Amino acid sequence: MSRNIESWKRELQIGAVVRRSPGVTQWARYIWKPVAVIPGAPEAFWKELVREGEVVDYHAGTVAMELFRADVEGYLVSLNMAAPSVWVVMDKDQSSRSPSGWVVSTITASAHEALDALDSGESIVEAVPIPESLAAWIKEFIDMHYIEEPFKKRRRDEISVDGIEDGKGDARIRQDSDVYRPPPNSKKPRVH
Repeated sequence: MSRNIESWKRELQIGAVVRRSPGVTQWARYIWKPVAVIPGAPEAFWKELVREGEVVDYHAGTVAMELFRADVEGYLVSLNMAAPSVWVVMDKDQSSRSPSGWVVSTITASAHEALDALDSGESIVEAVPIPESLAAWIKEFIDMHYIEEPFKKRRRDEISVDGIEDGKGDARIRQDSDVYRPPPNSKKPRVH
C-alpha cells in the first residue's frame, strides 16, 4: 500500500484558552492556567473572552497542532486517558508583551511530547479536555497510521558461567604466569 508524503503529517490551527484567577499567596498576584482549546481558531494574542469578577478567560494565542506518523503512540496515550486531553505548553514571554509573562508555544496531542516539555521545568504544561471534533480528527489519523506490534519476549544470550580461566586475564594479552599473583617486591634491599 503506497501512501503519499502528505498523509504522513496533519496540521490544524488551535487556539488556547488561558484562565487568570486571583493568587492564593501574597507573592503570586494571579494564577495563569490553560483550561481549553479552540480547534480552527483565528490568530489572537491575549484577547479577553469572558470575565466573571476577578476570573478572566483569554484566547492567549493560536498555534499549529501538527500530527506526525511517528508519534501515533503518544496520541493514543492522550486519547486513552481517563479524561482524553491535549496539552498546552507555555513558555516565558521574551518580548514582555503578554499580560501573564507567558506565551503559548505548543499545543500537542502527544503525551510523550508533553512529558518532554514538562521535564525541562521551564514551561507551564497543562492537560486540557479535548473537544470531540478534535478527538475524531486525531483518531482518524491514528487509524491511518497505527500498526500494533506484537510483544516479543527477549531471550538472553546463552553464556557459559562455569568456564575455567586458570587465573589468566585478558585472553588477547599474552601472559606467562597467573595475573592474580601478588606483585613482586619492588623495593630494593636496604644496605646498612
